[in-house]
Amino acid sequence: MTDTTPDEVDRIARAAKDAFAATVRTDDRTRAAWLRRTADAIDADAAALIEVAARETALPADPRLVGELARTTAQLRLFATVVEEGSYLEATVDHPDPSATPPIPDLRRVLRPLGPVGVFAASNFPFAFSVAGGDTASALAVGCPVVVKAHPGHPETSRRMASVVVRALAEAGAPEGVFALTEGFEAGLALVDHPVIRAVGFTGSVRGGRALLDRVAARPEPIPFYGELGSLNPVVVTPGADAARGAALAEGLAGSFQLGAGQFCTKPGVVFVPAGSAVEAALPAHLLTPPRLLTPAIQDGFAAGIERVSAVPGVEVVATGEAGDGPAPLVAATDVATLREHAHALLEEVFGPFTLLVRYASPEELLAAIAALPGGLTATVHREEGEDVAALVSHLEEISGRVLFSGWPTGVAVSWAQHHGGPWPATNTQFTSVGATAVRRFQRPVAYQDAPESLLPPALRESNPLGIPRRVDGALVVPR
Repeated sequence: MTDTTPDEVDRIARAAKDAFAATVRTDDRTRAAWLRRTADAIDADAAALIEVAARETALPADPRLVGELARTTAQLRLFATVVEEGSYLEATVDHPDPSATPPIPDLRRVLRPLGPVGVFAASNFPFAFSVAGGDTASALAVGCPVVVKAHPGHPETSRRMASVVVRALAEAGAPEGVFALTEGFEAGLALVDHPVIRAVGFTGSVRGGRALLDRVAARPEPIPFYGELGSLNPVVVTPGADAARGAALAEGLAGSFQLGAGQFCTKPGVVFVPAGSAVEAALPAHLLTPPRLLTPAIQDGFAAGIERVSAVPGVEVVATGEAGDGPAPLVAATDVATLREHAHALLEEVFGPFTLLVRYASPEELLAAIAALPGGLTATVHREEGEDVAALVSHLEEISGRVLFSGWPTGVAVSWAQHHGGPWPATNTQFTSVGATAVRRFQRPVAYQDAPESLLPPALRESNPLGIPRRVDGALVVPR
């Protein structure tokens, strides 16, 4: 299959706009049915999808790809439930109050879909963050047609998944043009530039995301860009935790930073340990022989990152594993002073099986180091009962979107409460790309003032015909 031409992108985008004229009028149950039908179709084609993905990516079929495909269909079904439940609309009703200052007219507010969305698939999750991944699912759920830019690291997987999705949506009665796949670098640029596209979702590197963000901003009419980019995902091991269970923590850390050959967006890339820690002493025994990395670009980037970190004076190699089809895993270590002096070199994500230990000598030194960190998706604390970590947690909240205790950041549950985002460069927005509220990215608020009942969206009509939770005159009303 050849790359999608700019003319083809134009045709696809205009078909998406035509589809939006229908999807914007669909009800939640109808769109939920589209998502469930798509999930069922993916499950039915699971064996073939997994076979193609395993061949293209070298990721193990079981449990990795089996689990990831199950996550993908679970996401689709979750968003079906989200839109049926109805609170995602944030329906709000203010009845007239002439005694207020200033007087309040009849005001009713609801979230509406933005329009056609461009989605850039990720390299490291060929299913869950790709063609039918969370961005696609959350956009379709609220009525936004989706045009996906496939990742070149798994083109056959992308094409097969796209064919399953297109067929399932057609069988479910969705309008033609509601979903399409494009391929190629130029196609991606044409998609970002197209005036029909109302938002862009991206999962990938800081460099690639920044380039797209700048391009979106340069459009005659800028649009939202939702980028999930790089993250160091710092981990802090307190002196008490190190003394009580340092060996076990080393094993857990090794499993986390080498999971998927270190190609998870939530990989712990910097770990703060007490000087002379048991974690550092035990970690070398747990290094593995990794599979090949997903793409040549990731392989080159990993090599460049290791070279950059290793060139910093004051950084030493603690342990290195055996190279297999992929590069040897590596653990380096330094102190807080070196980290702060060379933050530019040391605090850039190295995507692959690498982590940096940072030895600290006091709580004050630790907090100073945390203050130097860029934004991230996660931050993790391992502590013992009785240790005061309130100040530490406060610092970590400022630089991350999810704070974990006594666990490891790899693995992102798909649920109502999940938040997968964080300050730049983790993401460029306050929204999440995983979990129920991911739909908020592809909606905008519209208020109706003194509107006739017959012209109001059903969610705002006085009788609440949808039976959804609403805020009425300031009070949350949940129908029984």
